[in-house]
Amino acid sequence: MLETISAREIDRYIFNKNYLLVDVRQPADYRKTHIRGAVCIPREYLLERVRGLGKTIPILYCDRGGLSMQAARELQEHGYCAVSVVGGIQAYRGRYLERDSR
Repeated sequence: MLETISAREIDRYIFNKNYLLVDVRQPADYRKTHIRGAVCIPREYLLERVRGLGKTIPILYCDRGGLSMQAARELQEHGYCAVSVVGGIQAYRGRYLERDSR
């Protein structure tokens, strides 16, 4: 079964070294707005990059949640644990939202 969390739960995981917040959108979208501490790994590169995470569990988010759900399922099919954020960054209302100031 695929594990999910709500967007309001993200703040609990941001500074937990057992998890890594991963933005699976394209770099241009990440630069416009992202959650502090997140790394940008577009979905198409996620499977090859997840091998380098060791035992760290990726928490995946995208714009609204659909892409991160697909990515989490793909990782799960390859034997990895992953968590998907329901509602994506559009649902996030925490204090760690960062926007491009340009």
